Amino acid sequence: MPNQISTQTLSTQTPSSLLTLAIAPAKVIRGSNILQTASTEIARLGNRPLIVAGKQTLAITKESLQPILEQQKLDIAAADYGADCCEASLESLRKAAKAHKADLIIGFGGGKALDTAKLVAHQLQLPVVTIPTSAATCAAWSALSNVYSEDGAFLYDVALSRCPDLLILDYDLIQTAPQHTLVAGIGDAIAKWYEASVSSGHSQQTLIIGAVQQARVLRDILLQKSVAALQTPGSEDWQEVVDASVLMAGVVGGLGGAQCRTVAAHAVHNGLTHIAGHSSIHGEKVAYGILVQLRLEEMVQGNQLAATSRQQLVKFYAEIGLPQKLSDLGLGNITLAELQTAAEIALNPNSDIHRLPFKVALEQLMAAMVSTTAPVDSRDTTNRVSVRGISDEVEQ
Repeated sequence: MPNQISTQTLSTQTPSSLLTLAIAPAKVIRGSNILQTASTEIARLGNRPLIVAGKQTLAITKESLQPILEQQKLDIAAADYGADCCEASLESLRKAAKAHKADLIIGFGGGKALDTAKLVAHQLQLPVVTIPTSAATCAAWSALSNVYSEDGAFLYDVALSRCPDLLILDYDLIQTAPQHTLVAGIGDAIAKWYEASVSSGHSQQTLIIGAVQQARVLRDILLQKSVAALQTPGSEDWQEVVDASVLMAGVVGGLGGAQCRTVAAHAVHNGLTHIAGHSSIHGEKVAYGILVQLRLEEMVQGNQLAATSRQQLVKFYAEIGLPQKLSDLGLGNITLAELQTAAEIALNPNSDIHRLPFKVALEQLMAAMVSTTAPVDSRDTTNRVSVRGISDEVEQ
C-alpha cells in the first residue's frame, strides 16, 4: 500500500522503476545577520526578482531585504500573497511575475508565503529563494506546497520538481517572530518520528531507513533541547532547535519521500482546517494530530508503547505550550456535526491516514479526537469510546 500511495503523490515518479527524489535545496546559508552576505548568492540566480510575502512582512522586506538587493543592482518587484496559498493568490502572482518579467521568485515569510512562492516558481519554471521569517515549519526546505481555500481549508498538496535553489536562514530574522511560531515548528517537526516510524519503520529500503532514523534523532533533539531553547532565545540551544524545525525536518521528507512524510497527524490537521480556519497555525494542529494518532494506536491495536508515548508528549506539550486537546486549538465549543466533518475529511480515500497499518472507522477517529488526554488504563487496552461518549465531550 505505501508504494501505491507514493506513486500517486510523488510528481517525479514515472511509470517505470525510476524514482527521483527532491532531497534538499541546492544551497543553504545560515547564520546571524547574513542577508547582506547572501544577497550575492541571490543575484547569481536572477536579475528581476519578484518578492512574495504577506502584507505585514512586505513592510519588513522594504527595510531589510530590498535595499540589499538594490545594492546588487537588481530590478525588484514585490507582491502580497493574500489570504492564503490559494488558487486566486497563485493566479494573481503568476500575472504579477509575468508583468514584471521576473526571472526569479523570492519567498519571504512563514510557511504560507514560502509555499506560495515555491509553487508560483514551479508553475513558471523559475528559480526560487526561500527566506523564512519564523521556524514554524520546514516549508523553506521542502519540495512540496500545500494549497488551501481563501478561508484556510486544506484542499490539496503539490509535489514540486525540486527543492528551493537557495535557502537563507538568518537567526536574527527568525528571532523577531513570536515565540509561539517556534513552538508550533517543534510540533510540526516532532511529528516526523511518530508518522515516519509507523508508515516506514519496517521498510528495507536504504534511504527510507535513513529517513526514519533521522526522524528519531530529530525527536530526541527536540525533547532534550526545546525547553531550554524557548527559555533562552538566540542561545546555542535555540539555534539548534531552529535548525531542527526548519532544516532537519525537511531532510526527513526529502530523503524518505512522500511515504515517509505524513500519516494521521497531518490528516487530522487537514480535517481541522475545514472547521478551524485560521484560528490556529499548522504546527499546532499537527501536534494535536500526533496525540490523535497515538490514541488510535492505543484504541484499535491496544498498543501500550503508543499509550506511553502519548503520555510523554502530553507532559512535553504542557512544558512548552503545545495544544493537548481541541479546546487548546480554540475548538472548545465544537459541535458533534463539526467534529464529524473534520473526521470525514481526515478519512478521505486519498488521505495519508490510510498509511496506518490498520483501518480506522469514523467513530474511532472521532473518539480519539475527543480523548487525547485520557489517562492510560492498563486494564482496558482498547480504551473503547462509544458514540454516546463522544457526544458527552462536544456540543450537540
